Amino acid sequence: MIEFSGQAILLDIEGTTSSIRFVYDEMFPFVRRELAGFLVSNWESAEVRAACNVIATDAGHTSLATWCGDADHTAARQLVSKEVIRLMDGDIKATGLKQLQGLIWRSGFVSGELRAHVYDDVPPALNAWHDAGMDLRIYSSGSIAAQRLFFGHTIVGDLLPLLNGHYDTTTGPKKEPSSYTDISNAFGREPADILFLSDVVAETAAACQAGMQTALCLRPGNAEPPSDHDFVTIREFGEIRCTAKTS
Repeated sequence: MIEFSGQAILLDIEGTTSSIRFVYDEMFPFVRRELAGFLVSNWESAEVRAACNVIATDAGHTSLATWCGDADHTAARQLVSKEVIRLMDGDIKATGLKQLQGLIWRSGFVSGELRAHVYDDVPPALNAWHDAGMDLRIYSSGSIAAQRLFFGHTIVGDLLPLLNGHYDTTTGPKKEPSSYTDISNAFGREPADILFLSDVVAETAAACQAGMQTALCLRPGNAEPPSDHDFVTIREFGEIRCTAKTS
């Protein structure tokens, strides 16, 4: 049991609220399966073009247009598809990739084919914290749009009303302390008033350097953390006791 005296909790998703296996066994394969057809059907969409433009700039080009050059639409889509698969194969947390993945996942969540996994302890903890007046927000490498889809379509229903905000890599890399400073400012709170929960030591370290309180999540299926870390660890959210009086 750990005691938290602040009034805000910032949550990672993968390996923290939800199983890594769901992401890698269901969500990523869905993108690979749907990618080519999705690009054909939605190539002229403004939000798809915007995501592809970010993929282009992430790859070092000035824009999608300069990247594709004189290629026709079919060749341009193939170029984007190849880069998406390369990024996914390398498990690279690129902003453009995450934006496009979120657009593809939308159809799966809306249709009901995808329902986000959450650990059994997560819904009761979120509800209890919310009812106690805690300010609950998400920080994930997945796009904000994908986060909203995820928590809006879980195996236990819609959890979005419990959450007050979302942050992704457009705020900054998850392993950089400055990202957590910016998030603290967005909360409108001192960093020490925020508890960050993650399964990644480097993320936990970055949040700690920014002044946040932290706990490292040891969920089933997560990689074993280095033996020399000195962070507080938890195996479920029920081990967190919130002691602050909230208004």
